Amino acid sequence: MISTIRNFLLFSRLHTVIGTLISIFSLYLIALSSHHDVQGTIHYLLLTWIACLGANIYIVGLNQLTDIEIDKLNKPYLPLASGAYTKSLARRIIGIALLISVSLGIYCGGFLLVTIIVSLFLGTIYSLPPFRLKRFYFWAAFCIIAVRGLIVNFGLFLHFNSVINHSTDIPATIWMLAGTIFVFSLVIAWFKDIPDIKGDQNHKINTLSIKLGAKKVFLLGNLILLTLYAAIVALVIRRSEYGNSILLSISHSLFIIILLIVASRVNPSDKRSVSRYYQFVWLLFFMEYIIFAISAWS
Repeated sequence: MISTIRNFLLFSRLHTVIGTLISIFSLYLIALSSHHDVQGTIHYLLLTWIACLGANIYIVGLNQLTDIEIDKLNKPYLPLASGAYTKSLARRIIGIALLISVSLGIYCGGFLLVTIIVSLFLGTIYSLPPFRLKRFYFWAAFCIIAVRGLIVNFGLFLHFNSVINHSTDIPATIWMLAGTIFVFSLVIAWFKDIPDIKGDQNHKINTLSIKLGAKKVFLLGNLILLTLYAAIVALVIRRSEYGNSILLSISHSLFIIILLIVASRVNPSDKRSVSRYYQFVWLLFFMEYIIFAISAWS
């Protein structure tokens, strides 16, 4: 039983599942901040969670199905690469996930359906030939930042705001959150390829890490994150419409310090060190949603 759960979590890419759950809950809370009727709206959250988790599992599962040989070099612990999952089992899992996601999207309709369909489309052409956009670092990054940075934030907020508040207005908080996640998604798209240089080179996957080198991509990504944090602090100090200015400025000032300390201890040439740092960046990604949701209620 334990190995079954472990393999499913590995196949589902747990950090992406957590990111999906937190982002949806935070967007729901921001929409709810002007309504405060949890009991009458909680079913919207639950249906959205299930629909988007289905889409998440389909996208990451499809990517693993098309990358088995690459993952044997880059991520041999994944179920398909290790042999714990057969191709037919993986196909059944992503088929069920796809069916659940699309069915709930059709049932709910509106912005949720559009969000799911566009995300599934980009996730499919990211992995499958003849497109297989993951071969090109620009288009690979585009797919990730489009889904995580724009489609999820605007699409799901509009979904919640329309069913909870009967409004399609997008507040300043969502614009700043979407911009922040857009930048994070770009850096995550770059950092995820740093530990995978060997396998990507062998299979002609042209990533930015191969083009520029791991150290340059690592430094550039961290510089972008530091600039983002500094910009948020400067902006919220001058303008109050983004939420709780004190919370946002203090938290992001702390993030600058934490990022500098942790990044200084990373060796970009060491696969294990960079992999741990990649998970740390995901933690910072999670914190953005949590901080912005708290800010909207405070």
